[in-house]
Amino acid sequence: MVVWSIGEVLWDVFPDQERLGGAPLNFSAHLQRLGDRATLISAVGGDERGRRALERMRSLSLSTAGVGEVEELPTGIATIRSGPDGEPEYAIPRPAAFDRLSVGGTMLAAAAKERVDWLYLGTLLNTQPQTEDLTTKLAQQLRPAKVFYDMNLRPGQWNLGLVQRLSKLASVLKLNKSEAETLFELTRTDQTPFSMKEFCASWAFAHGIDVICVTLGPAGCFVYERGQVTFAPGYSVIVHDTVGSGDAFAAGFLHGYALGWPMAHIAAFANALGAIVASRAGATPTWTTDEVVSMAANSTARLDVE
Repeated sequence: MVVWSIGEVLWDVFPDQERLGGAPLNFSAHLQRLGDRATLISAVGGDERGRRALERMRSLSLSTAGVGEVEELPTGIATIRSGPDGEPEYAIPRPAAFDRLSVGGTMLAAAAKERVDWLYLGTLLNTQPQTEDLTTKLAQQLRPAKVFYDMNLRPGQWNLGLVQRLSKLASVLKLNKSEAETLFELTRTDQTPFSMKEFCASWAFAHGIDVICVTLGPAGCFVYERGQVTFAPGYSVIVHDTVGSGDAFAAGFLHGYALGWPMAHIAAFANALGAIVASRAGATPTWTTDEVVSMAANSTARLDVE
């Protein structure tokens, strides 16, 4: 499988250290480790962080061919602290170098030659009209490649109209339970209580989405596909930090989906990869496919759960 991921390269800034991150980069690194081919489309600044980012990408066996250098803007950063529920909270200064990424004719010619299967995108990059326009045109130019939309809503870095437009590009949508509840509240027309299945059914119908996957943290995930629902419980691990675990989940999910696995197997595999990454330091720690398969083998994922 050949995947292009478009979006941010940034440094996750913790109180005691910095680690290279950004959902598209993390996703690409995990997908590459699964044996697929991932190309990241982004940009870094002409600064020390930019230089280190490119070095780190190469150490992860990621191509830097699609990563431009923007002299006038700094490499992106995300200052991270733990929120009240234990989930990471992000402060992301804008504009950053990734806001000026571009896709030239050489890259598009390469895409046509290698036949890209999927385009991965998120919300953060597309908050500026020019980048949303670029992303939309790229999705059109890469057809028949399909779109995997990993929502990743950050406070102050999204709006409902943008999310709805990006959803219309997607064949597969991933979001978390909190995001699903937020979108339900913003779009409901009556006082109907939240139902995960009803939300997924209505959002999929409104935006033409084949599969919606809702991550539930330690509880696992809920997957809606054309009226069928799959629930896959999570795994008990000692959490080191959750930064990057959702991106690993996305990589595991798309890997299995592209191979045509049964949905229960896809969800179990994605949960296992996310759990293993959460149990280790950093967004792109070392892991093996055998570890993921071994953990997933103990899943009790099941189909058609209300």
